This record gives sequence, structure tokens and C-alpha cells, in this order.
Amino acid sequence: MTFLTLQGISKRYGDFTAIEHIDLAVERGEFLSLLGPSGCGKTTTLQMIAGFVTPSAGRITLDGRDITNERPEKRGMGVVFQSYALFPHMTVAGNVGFGLEMRNVKRAERAVRVAQALDLVRLKGLDARYPKELSGGQRQRVAIARALAMQPELLLLDEPMSNLDAKLREEMHIELRAIQKRLGITTILVTHDQVEAMTMSDRIAVMHRGRIAQLSTPFEAYERPETPFASTFLGKTNTFAGEVLRRNPRCNEVDVAGTTLAVPHEGRTVEGAVHVYIRPEKVRLANGDARIRGRISTRVFVGNQWLLEIETSLGTLRVAQPNYGAPPPSEGDEVGVAWTDDDLRMLGRENAHGNA
Repeated sequence: MTFLTLQGISKRYGDFTAIEHIDLAVERGEFLSLLGPSGCGKTTTLQMIAGFVTPSAGRITLDGRDITNERPEKRGMGVVFQSYALFPHMTVAGNVGFGLEMRNVKRAERAVRVAQALDLVRLKGLDARYPKELSGGQRQRVAIARALAMQPELLLLDEPMSNLDAKLREEMHIELRAIQKRLGITTILVTHDQVEAMTMSDRIAVMHRGRIAQLSTPFEAYERPETPFASTFLGKTNTFAGEVLRRNPRCNEVDVAGTTLAVPHEGRTVEGAVHVYIRPEKVRLANGDARIRGRISTRVFVGNQWLLEIETSLGTLRVAQPNYGAPPPSEGDEVGVAWTDDDLRMLGRENAHGNA
């Protein structure tokens, strides 16, 4: 059931267009991420949903109610900012209960809701501490508890984990997703972190230049990108310029630097100049079944895998090989490389700037 809708939403600042005609429907209980680089419009979109920024055009509805011009405090939303925005002179309980106090919630009910929120984020017993006495992860939990204590219809998260170290960020991905599922609260996350978006989301809206370049599940966005921008921004990929030679029932024959590749067309009509993509983890070192041969120019060990760059007739081919317990061939060694045709993807080169 559609809970939040954005219809033809645009935002302009003079001659600059930050958001250009976005249509988006978010289901009740869904976790949606707005993913993209700095300047793509994801935070502006979140701020328009929250009511901090007024759209230049379009309409926003929440559970059938038009909130386009409604004041932020009337929208029933909880917001967690990148900076957490905690009051240093207030205790944890004071911070979590501040919004409730501003809404004139009675003290007894306020105490119950604060205790419930702190228990939910595993901060029970820390209510009398001050922010300076907490770790970064604990301060983040306080900010989340403050938003949840308001019992919002919609939870908005603006880069809430960007200040945490990698290990703690990974733990919080799992923890926050578990809380969201338990409460069934509709949640929108703004992030530039692809792993964060894929780990936590039901769907991802990949944003580019004020538009949504792709809207799909994390798996579909990664495995079947719809635009060159989505393909290159969401994870790493090998990209090769090619030319379609002929179309077969389930694939196109594509010439890439003199080598003919069989690339699935997935029912789309793609002709002429194209880009062919394959993820580094879909490429493997091979001997007898090698498609092409090349020479390793770079070999890097990152613990769970080896990252290789291999100079081939197609160009530089990046390979991510799992760590099987023994190192792969060394830099300078000649190796064979193979892949499965079904792992190749193809998009028209006219879409090179992410335009569908």
C-alpha cells in the first residue's frame, strides 16, 4: 500500500535546478534509500519530505494527506541528522524526551516512552549520562531513540552513520534494520555509501543530477543496472566500449577491441555504439577455458579477496578473486581470464551521462 508519494517534485534555486521532476511512491513499512554522490539532490529530496525545504513544483502526500506546504512539526516525522544534534547540557533522557516535552506530553507518559525508546536501542541504564560521556555509537543511538520516542509515521535518516568507524557502522546497519523491521516503521535513508544502502534497504533510488537514475531492489540495481551511472556508481565494474554486430534471439554479438562478445540483450533493443559491463567478481583466472589472456599489472591483498588488474586486448580488466588460502600469480605473470556470458551487461553509449 502506497504511504508516501512524490508527484512531479522539482526544486530550483534561481537558474540552478537541484531536483528535476521526481516521481516516487514509498510503501508503508518500506525501507528506501536515496543513494548517490554529493550534489545529486538526495538530501534536498529528504528535506522537502521533512518540510524543511519547499518544492518549486509538484505535490507530496503522506497516507493520502497533502503535506506539500505543511509545517515540519505537523507532519509526524522523525528525523536523525548526520551530526545527531544532541543537546550537550541535557542527559540522555532529557535529549530523548525533549520533543515530547515540546509537544506537552505528560511527564508520566513521557517517562514511559523515553524508557521504551532507550530499551529499543539498547541504552537502558544510561539515561542519566550526558552526550560527552558516550561513545559515537551510543550518541547515534540516542539520536535514533529521540526520533522513535515521538512515534513518527515516517523516519528520515540523513547520513546518520557517516561519523562512525567502519566496524561500528557495519554493526549499526544490522541493528537499525532490525529495529525498523520490528517496528514496521516506514523509513527513508539518505546515503552515499553503496554497502549501507544495499545492506539495509528494501529498495534503492539511485540519484544522479537531480533525477532518479534507477529505482529497484538492491539485487536488481546491482545485477541489472538500467543506466551507465547506476552501473558504475553502485559497486565496481569493468566498462568497455563496443559496437553491436548482430542481434541473436537472446544476445547481441558485440565487437570490443576486435574480440566478439555474446552479451544478453534482456529483451531490450540496443544497437550501434554500446558499453559492455562486467563486475570484477564475475571474472576469474582460467587456463583451458580462458576467453582471453593478459598480464597482471597490479595485485593487492585485502583480506577476504585479492584485487587484480590485468592488461588484456580488451583493455585493463579488474578481477576480484576470493582468498582461497594461497596467493594468485604475481605481478608480471601472464594469465588466462574467463567469464560467463550471462554476467555481461550492455547499455547504449548515448546514455553515458546517466540519462535513460
